[in-house]
Amino acid sequence: MKYTVMIPAAGSGKRMGAGQNKLFLKIGEHPILYHTVRVFQQDPQCEGIIIAVKPEEQTVIQEILEQPESITFVEGGGERQDSVAACIAAYKGNGIVLVHDAARPFLKSSVIGDLVNAANDKGAAIAAVKVKDTIKYAENGTVQQTVDREKLWMVQTPQAFRYELLKEASDQAIRDGFLGTDESMLVERLGHSVQIVESSYDNVKMTTQEDLAIGEILLARRK
Repeated sequence: MKYTVMIPAAGSGKRMGAGQNKLFLKIGEHPILYHTVRVFQQDPQCEGIIIAVKPEEQTVIQEILEQPESITFVEGGGERQDSVAACIAAYKGNGIVLVHDAARPFLKSSVIGDLVNAANDKGAAIAAVKVKDTIKYAENGTVQQTVDREKLWMVQTPQAFRYELLKEASDQAIRDGFLGTDESMLVERLGHSVQIVESSYDNVKMTTQEDLAIGEILLARRK
């Protein structure tokens, strides 16, 4: 089933401490963003890629990516949610749309397919993996409760939606002045259920220098 992916790439990545957009840092021979976008460029079911960028970085990003003429670029906002809203406004279809972190370059194509099918069936679906560690709820440094991890999931991207549902959720959040941490949170505010699609622990977000080292290992394993 066909889909379009929206990639907010206008962040600063301060936690990486790189002094530049972390998406320009290389894993192997190519920048993080190259690897992320390439996953979708190689998927025959992907019929469109929309990337939100800082205007001053667009030229550099176009030079990094293959076939940039086939990609729609929009101006990103101060928050991730603003960048996704800009991508939504630029989308011209009425099908299934995915929102994916620009710093997650090791997404498996099988997860994409499962998400698209789930979103088509249920309206909204997110990639996630089960929590492996014991989780404690604490206040002021003191444990209050051990949380049942069997019910806990670590949420990733992509997150997939029927376009009309995502647009309604985004528009409502803007009207309410609500800032969410991800798109599924906005959909949940409408009272709509969100389906979980089990993903892979390889789908790690490149956030710190340690993640880059993990990325090198993941890349080598794929060769």
